[in-house]
Amino acid sequence: MSHGLRIAFFGASVVSTWWNGAATCYRGLLRALHARGHQVTVYEPDVSGWQQHRDLQAPDWARVVVYSNNLGSVDECLDDAFGVDVVVKASDVGALDAYLDSRVLELRRSGTQVVFWDLSAPATLERVAKDAHHLFRQCIPRFDHILTSGGGAPVVNAYRELGARHCVSIPPAVDPDTHHPAAPEARFACDLAFLGHRLPDREARVEACFFKVAEALPRSRMLLGGNGWEERVVPANVGRLGHVYTQDHNALNCSARAVLNLHRDSMARFGFSPAPRVFEAAGAGACLITDAFEGVEPFLEPGREVLVARSGEEVTEHLRRLTPEDARRMGQAALRRVLAEHTYAHRALEVEAALG
Repeated sequence: MSHGLRIAFFGASVVSTWWNGAATCYRGLLRALHARGHQVTVYEPDVSGWQQHRDLQAPDWARVVVYSNNLGSVDECLDDAFGVDVVVKASDVGALDAYLDSRVLELRRSGTQVVFWDLSAPATLERVAKDAHHLFRQCIPRFDHILTSGGGAPVVNAYRELGARHCVSIPPAVDPDTHHPAAPEARFACDLAFLGHRLPDREARVEACFFKVAEALPRSRMLLGGNGWEERVVPANVGRLGHVYTQDHNALNCSARAVLNLHRDSMARFGFSPAPRVFEAAGAGACLITDAFEGVEPFLEPGREVLVARSGEEVTEHLRRLTPEDARRMGQAALRRVLAEHTYAHRALEVEAALG
């Protein structure tokens, strides 16, 4: 673009990954946009313990404004954002979402584009499809652009059918400055690592593809990271890590023989929606095993850059066959692929193109 844009970004926390998988996407893309000369202000709510569990204090690539969970505090942020070039409202902010969805549209005028960035488009679309009177349905045609975190043609077409003026799929990626190869650490040494918060629409996949695999391979060591698993009874060979902060992701990814990725149900149903963990693990040169989803091939080549499993039995078989040498070879192939095609620097160019 010929000049830097002033961007107001309303989303979930950018300073905390506590129960907040969106944070790494925010950080990677917004930092890449800043590097291209754009000025970013992030408006995030003080909810969910995010401010008490910060793992990023004051980024040099954005101004961060924290607001209280009340209408007056939100309105102050909207007033502050008045007159910028681009206003972005992300999905699942975590506080007053419906209010923000409609209010940001009031900032739309000549010289100001308003964008909805949907990080969970399949889930959003399924909610709207079930309720013809859903408030967000009325907002869709009023946004200048809708950007979705993956989903490909199925998501884009679904949004267009709901009246979206312009919808573009921009998948997650890797920030090589944050997720990169690192020295392995003994505390993370294992045969299979799974890192993900406990979510109802992923629980069955974790049961089948992680816990059942651990039971089938009792001599293997498995590691489980993420929030919400404290009350879950786990097999004896599964070690609990609790919340794993971003600064430990690389060591974990580089210490496991293989890293498991499991999608939320709606993402798998729509396809073309690789989770951010896919790129984070690949960016560290990890050997990745992912549950099957349509549209994996544009991102990583199955059998050479990623192992795809359609069931827990296939995860088990992959682990039985996977030698340390094969794991290293696959991890290096994935690393080369994401650095060549799937960094947030690439995605920033895609965002600029989408904004015209």
